[in-house]
Amino acid sequence: MEITQLIVVLFLGTISAVLIFALVSKWRVEKRMADDSAPKSTLAADAPSTR
Repeated sequence: MEITQLIVVLFLGTISAVLIFALVSKWRVEKRMADDSAPKSTLAADAPSTR
């Protein structure tokens, strides 16, 4: 395998991993935002200031 092919494979693998991670994270955030029973972040304006 030439170095160029190796670089292309590593690039595509990295981009794919980042894309999958981003999509899963987005899905989890949207799922949590839709859940009314999920605890609010302490940074939210209407949340308690301490845990």
